Amino acid sequence: MERAKIYSAAGLIAYIQEVGFLPLLDSGISGFSADAVVSDDCRYVTFPDGGWDWPLWKWKGPIVQEGACVYGKFYDNKAGFISRQWWPDFYNYRRSKHPAPQEGSIEEAILFTLQEHDSLITRQLRKACGFDGTKMRSKFDGYITRLQMGCYIVTEDFVYPTDKHGREYGWGWSLLTTPESLLGPDASRCERSPQESFERLFAHFCQILPHASEKQILKLIG
Repeated sequence: MERAKIYSAAGLIAYIQEVGFLPLLDSGISGFSADAVVSDDCRYVTFPDGGWDWPLWKWKGPIVQEGACVYGKFYDNKAGFISRQWWPDFYNYRRSKHPAPQEGSIEEAILFTLQEHDSLITRQLRKACGFDGTKMRSKFDGYITRLQMGCYIVTEDFVYPTDKHGREYGWGWSLLTTPESLLGPDASRCERSPQESFERLFAHFCQILPHASEKQILKLIG
């Protein structure tokens, strides 16, 4: 994974296309994250006045909007990118491991609500599903994470609040949608069996992560 450090969103997009898969932050495998491959200048930094800057964090929206990759919590409940080239096999295998939500389940209600609205930021979806009570946020986030791990929900963009001068601030909110809505009905179609997709995924991860253990790779594939 050794290479020249990346200084731009365009450079990171090209790298994602090269490796196919890339967690945003620490994956537990040395060098395998966006944070590990970008220049030090693009990582999180704080200023004496209490302000902060994090170019990598700000790139997420433009990278997703560019359309060459998919973003969501795919890696052991952690967020990251998957190239469009590898998405069908990943989707195919993950859907086989995470069957569609059961009829009448909370996950089904969340998914139906999101499909009805096409896309919603997390807090809007939470409110629409009635999870606006005390201590309900973390419970709802758990359902969303499980649906992302199953490739039922992905991130379409990131929405930031603005101050009175129209300037964006804060960490931003994920704008959630379904892969079918974001990519189209055919983009996730795969002619291989889930087992064949798994074998392709495993071989690819072994190639791009020769220093990783089998256990680490299987954890990434899920």
